[in-house]
Amino acid sequence: MTFTCTALLRLGLIVSLWTTVLAGTLPKPVLTVQPDSVVYKQTTVTFFCEGPTGAKAYRLYKEENQKLKNTEFLQNPKNQAEFSILKIDQKHSGQYRCQYQTHDGWSEFSDSLELVVTGVYSKPSLSAQPSPVVTEAGNVTLQCVSGQAYHRLVLTKEGPQKLSWMLDSQYNRYSGQFQAPFSVGPVTSRQRWTFRCYSFNKNRPQWWSEPSDPLELLVSGSLHKPTIKVEPGFVVTYTSAVTIWCQGTMDAEICFLHKAGSQKPLDTETLEKPENKAKFSIPSVTQQHGGQYRCYCYSSAGWSERSDTLELVLTGIYYNKPSLTALLSPVVTVGENMTLQCVSQEGYDKFILTKEDQKFLSSLNSQHIYHIRQWQALFPIDHVTHNHRGTFRCYGYYNHTPHLWSVPSEPLEIHISGLSKKPSLLSHQGQILDPGKGLTLQCCSDINNDRLALYKLGGVDFTQKGGQWTQSGLSLANFTLGPVSSSTGGQYRCYGAHNLSSEWSASSDTLDILITGQLPFSPSLSVKPNSTVHSGDNVTLLCQSTFKVDTFILSKKGAAQQPQRLKSKSEASEFQAEFSMSAVTSALSGTYRCYGSQDSSPYLLTQASDPVELTVSGSFGASSLPPSRPIPIDDSEIQDHTVENLIRMGFAVMILIVLGIQVFEAWGSQKRAQRAAEK
Repeated sequence: MTFTCTALLRLGLIVSLWTTVLAGTLPKPVLTVQPDSVVYKQTTVTFFCEGPTGAKAYRLYKEENQKLKNTEFLQNPKNQAEFSILKIDQKHSGQYRCQYQTHDGWSEFSDSLELVVTGVYSKPSLSAQPSPVVTEAGNVTLQCVSGQAYHRLVLTKEGPQKLSWMLDSQYNRYSGQFQAPFSVGPVTSRQRWTFRCYSFNKNRPQWWSEPSDPLELLVSGSLHKPTIKVEPGFVVTYTSAVTIWCQGTMDAEICFLHKAGSQKPLDTETLEKPENKAKFSIPSVTQQHGGQYRCYCYSSAGWSERSDTLELVLTGIYYNKPSLTALLSPVVTVGENMTLQCVSQEGYDKFILTKEDQKFLSSLNSQHIYHIRQWQALFPIDHVTHNHRGTFRCYGYYNHTPHLWSVPSEPLEIHISGLSKKPSLLSHQGQILDPGKGLTLQCCSDINNDRLALYKLGGVDFTQKGGQWTQSGLSLANFTLGPVSSSTGGQYRCYGAHNLSSEWSASSDTLDILITGQLPFSPSLSVKPNSTVHSGDNVTLLCQSTFKVDTFILSKKGAAQQPQRLKSKSEASEFQAEFSMSAVTSALSGTYRCYGSQDSSPYLLTQASDPVELTVSGSFGASSLPPSRPIPIDDSEIQDHTVENLIRMGFAVMILIVLGIQVFEAWGSQKRAQRAAEK
């Protein structure tokens, strides 16, 4: 052991405890040590032995084997001596005393000072049970856990008011480690509560382990609570960067971030001036970062209230993407109800619906739909307002990890329609098409719509086009969907809107597009009583199939009306439907075909039946529903006709002038004839 002293001169000898001194005749000195009596190995330690003015020598003793090691220094009279140990290690730990000498002899010994050296064993861990968050005057249990066997555990409180507790460790057979629970309290909000714990062997009580990481108790005090926010938002993608900001009052000095369920604060930061903000950065969020956060701030006046709760949600944890659709249509009239459907093949416990990834709308338990082997949730939205316009997404998650979500569904744009007049939707090629054929749907409105949009029910695409104007005052747009396939089949609607408004018109009537040849058989079609009948007779068209058909569809070539549909009936191992026509007219003459479909895919049809020609003789009868066909878009029809109209008006004025001249001349001739007769 190496001692140094700058003020004293020589090294003494080893003496025993019974060395003759004038013990008791002089007051005992005071022995202190810096930086502390518990120091980490390799630290420089200085002992201070303080006696009366005029002391000639000082001795520092370390207790070893019932003896004291004596180091004696002589110097000019002085009231304090310094004894330094460079780069201390565990052999320097132990009990120390000191004494001084005057002309009257040696003083009695100072009180004993214990020097503990840490860093000898691996560090234990320290946690708060159940949480480091404590209310004013509350109590908390701090758990110190060590992997060292047969050790005692020490808990120390750091700061101006130092405290320590010591307990025997207990073996936990589930974890295979040794632990001790320390009860701390009551806790006040006027000071910081920072703790560490150590372990040591009972046979070497001054050899301590590495210190545990510090544990700060977070006291919910009475000072003004800080505000907490997160950038870029509280719904973030897995592995993205996140910054949490905690803004305290002007006198706040330090802020702590805590995640709910954690037994330690997540991080500690001093506040940045002048905004008084603490910045907590997470370069790459992982699953452990999802959860609820609060921050606490401390100043010289004590602890603040806790901040409001901040939710941090991670998306992209599960790769099975749900799908989000609006039942019926993503265009909803103000005041009506809307239902959004979230569906996934993954068995998530819950689905959650968000709007613009900023506002949690609702979370619902998933329901298993057995016949499609999928899980879904239906989100009803009552009394739709303009605030519901925007982008929606849905996610799936499990009950045990509510802050870890799946990848998002594709965005669903919700549009709000008003009560303006609905447009009409027509097909250039009819409603029943063979695969590979071209298809153009035309949306037409007789009011001034700048934009027209087409939507397929159950889909997510909302296709918009600028309206074109016709000479007859209509606005229209053509939507090309061909060549058609099985995915084209379905129900379509269209809407109109003005550029100066975000509100869409009421929806057009639905238009069914049916694709043939999707079921590999054909039904048969026959006419009762005959294919040639007189006007006013009753006719029945019978559609039959030996294969399962849920619905039969009857179409007339060239007709603009929707095809007729009837549910099939099973008769003698056959499926059939009878389409009855009463008091037929010649307008019903034409070529008919029938098709079949199944309920699982009602817009995918069988191959067509053989055609049947129906002839109705007699007087021509008007159809109850006059055909309505798409308007051809021709550039000459939608061009500006101003010049043409001016020319026509010019010709009309010239004709009027000529007629006026002729009338005036006839009137003059008549007057001249009358005057000649009078003469």
